[in-house]
Amino acid sequence: MTAMPRTPRIGMISTRCQPEIGGIENHVAEVAGRLAARGYDLEVLTTDTSGRLPRRERVDGYLVRRFRAWPRSRDWYLSPGLFLAALRARYDVVHVQGVHTLVPPLAMLAAILRRVPFLLTFHTGGSSSAFRERARGTQWRVLAPLLRRAHTLIGVSVYEARRFDEVLGEPGRVTVVRNGGSLPEVPPGVVPEPGLVVSVGRLERYKGHHRLVEALPHLLETVPEARVEVLGAGPYEAELLALAERLGVADRVTVRFVPPVDRAAMGESIARAGVMTLLSDYEAHPVAVMEALTAGRPVVVSRTSGLIELADLGWAVGVEADASPRDTAAAIARQMSDPVLPAREDLPTWETCVTGVAQTYDAIMAATRKGADVA
Repeated sequence: MTAMPRTPRIGMISTRCQPEIGGIENHVAEVAGRLAARGYDLEVLTTDTSGRLPRRERVDGYLVRRFRAWPRSRDWYLSPGLFLAALRARYDVVHVQGVHTLVPPLAMLAAILRRVPFLLTFHTGGSSSAFRERARGTQWRVLAPLLRRAHTLIGVSVYEARRFDEVLGEPGRVTVVRNGGSLPEVPPGVVPEPGLVVSVGRLERYKGHHRLVEALPHLLETVPEARVEVLGAGPYEAELLALAERLGVADRVTVRFVPPVDRAAMGESIARAGVMTLLSDYEAHPVAVMEALTAGRPVVVSRTSGLIELADLGWAVGVEADASPRDTAAAIARQMSDPVLPAREDLPTWETCVTGVAQTYDAIMAATRKGADVA
C-alpha cells in the first residue's frame, strides 16, 4: 500500500506580522494565507515588543506564534524565545522574511544548526537615520556568510536582486519574485476624486510624504481643488502637519491611519485617489504602489532604488530624487490629466508571487528527498 504524501511543513519567520504596519507585514499576510490554501502546513514565528498581542493565533488557515523581543523602544528585535522555538521546531523548509533586524540572522543560524534548508526574501527598505543608511553595506557583508548558506535568495525587484548579487559576488544568485497587489472590490458609489492625491506609508521622513506636501502649493495653481491625504502613522506626523501649516495648506492636508487588517477601508481610500504618490528615498518593490496600480490608479514615484524600475517599465511616472516641488507638482498634474497606466495583465499578482514561492518550496523539498535517497 502506497503511503499518502505528507503535508509539507513550512516555518515562516518574520520580525513582525499583522496587525503591525508595514510592507513586509502585508506581504506575509497575503502570501501566508494563500500558501495555507494551497495545502502547506504553515506556521509563522514572529515577535511582539508590546506583549499585548496573542501568543498563539490562527489566521487564514495558518498558525502565528509570537515571542517577546527587546529592547521595546528600539527596532533591534532581539528575541531569544523565537530563536529557541526555531531550533526546536520540525520544519521541512524555513522561509526567512526580511533581512534588517536581529531576527533574520538568528533564524538562518537556527535553520543551519537544525540542518533544515532555508530561503530568504530580502524586503530591503529605507531608514530615516543617515547612519543606518551608511552602515547598510557593512551590515550586508557581515550577513553574507549566512546568506550563502541559503538554498534560495529572493529579491522582490531586479534592483534588489542586483544589489545582493554584488554583495555576494555571485551574479544571478538572487531570484526575483515580485510583490503582488490586490484589494477588495469597492462599492459602486466609490469613485476617484480628481483632485485628491494620496500618499501611503509609515510616517517617517525617508518615506517622502513631505515632498508631496511641499508640492501642494504649486499643484493648487493648476488644480485648484487639489488636496492631500496621507494614509499612515508614525513619528513624523507632527512635523508633517507643521510643514503644511508653514506652507499655508493645512486645510488641504489630512493625515489618517487605516488599520492594515482593514483591507476594505484601504481599498476604498485608494479607489478615491485621483493620483497616488510614493516619493520615498528607498523602496524595493512597494506593496502600496502595486495595490494602487491594480486598482487602476495612476502613480507618481521618485526615481530612486526599486522605484526606478516601476517608472522604466511604464507603470508609473518618475520624478528625480532632487526634483523641485514645482516639478513634482507638474508630474502629478500630468498624471491627473493624461495618466500613464500599465495594462492590468502586465502586473504581477499575489497569485503569481505565491506560485513563485511555492515552486521554490517544492524544489527545495525535491532536492532534499533526492539527497536522502542518494545517501
